[in-house]
Amino acid sequence: MNPTFDFQRNYDVLVAGAGVAGVAAALQAARMGLRTALIEKTVLIGGLATTGLIYIYLPLCDGRGRQVTFGIAEELLQLSIKYGPGDVPAGWRTPGEHEERRRYRVAFSPAAFILALDEALEQAGVTLWLDTLVCRPVLEGERIVGLEVENKSGRGRLSAGCIVDATGDADVAFRAGAACAEGDNWLSLWAIQVSLERAAKAVASPDAVSLLDVIRVGADNAGRGAPAGYPKLHGTDGEQVTRFVMDSRRLLREHYKAQQTESGASDRRTLFPTTLPGMAQFRTTRRIVGREQMTDGQHGLHRPSSIGLVADWRKAGYVWEIPYGALLPQQITGLVVAGRCISSEGDAWEVTRVIPPAALTGQAAGLAAGLAIQHGTTPDQLDVSQVQSELRQLGIPYHLD
Repeated sequence: MNPTFDFQRNYDVLVAGAGVAGVAAALQAARMGLRTALIEKTVLIGGLATTGLIYIYLPLCDGRGRQVTFGIAEELLQLSIKYGPGDVPAGWRTPGEHEERRRYRVAFSPAAFILALDEALEQAGVTLWLDTLVCRPVLEGERIVGLEVENKSGRGRLSAGCIVDATGDADVAFRAGAACAEGDNWLSLWAIQVSLERAAKAVASPDAVSLLDVIRVGADNAGRGAPAGYPKLHGTDGEQVTRFVMDSRRLLREHYKAQQTESGASDRRTLFPTTLPGMAQFRTTRRIVGREQMTDGQHGLHRPSSIGLVADWRKAGYVWEIPYGALLPQQITGLVVAGRCISSEGDAWEVTRVIPPAALTGQAAGLAAGLAIQHGTTPDQLDVSQVQSELRQLGIPYHLD
């Protein structure tokens, strides 16, 4: 029995998830002249970078004075500081080893970045579906031809010639039956706070960027600082998502309780939280098992099907080529994946889950979707040389040489 929908729309390209990867995919497809729609379950664009308060645009360079990531990834870095504070560190181009803070990166205001992303999407002609939840893919055999969604209008069907899964959790690919793998996460939380001490220092500075005061509790990406005995959690389990959110906020509450019991400036009048993340801050959740895989130790490796270069934000000199097949799920057609849910495991997943690789793979996914529409095929049937040819014209290098 065919379901009855409250609304239906047709597009060329449909992008699920309006984080950085989804934005890049939608911008690329729309700029190719394709009817492009972008679906987002919240009302804010930018995903973890904005709603999630992870407001550090990590490096586009290799830490030795050489830029390696270009295209929309670089455009979005500039947009992140268009309506707010932040500057690329001077001297990032100089030879020699550079720590992360001295590389081609910025810290930005999440709200300012949202405003700039809104503007870019409007200018490109992307149709937005905000406050809209992707419920299930629509399949014809092994090909995805649309998505069932739900919002205030009810249940609807959005159809397209090609779909981009930029959900961050491979939700579309997984529900279509694609092979996927799961990651687990240490408990942690980033929030923004007001500090009277920092505000006093900001008065004497030339700008207000220092007012963006991040407070971090719990574990870092390597697990340092994790609560003793606390298990790692999965971001694809509804109960564990709730536990992660509530327990991470409990850590923050305990932090401020400790601060407020001390004498001096650290009390509720001079130091307190102002903004909490609007989404669970999982680092790795679910990813596809793609037609090509990225794994440990592959930095510096030549990948014939590469669609771009990304640097390791943790250590200088480590650069990775991302193979096109890492964006393609097994079995399922009509679908290309972007962002932290590409086929990347272990240390490679740690490298590719952050903003610059998300933007790069988003642009490549949008490009592949657009080319598939133009050639009347699916992304898995494209010759990667077609994608690489277009990347060259866009000025995006994809091999280390």
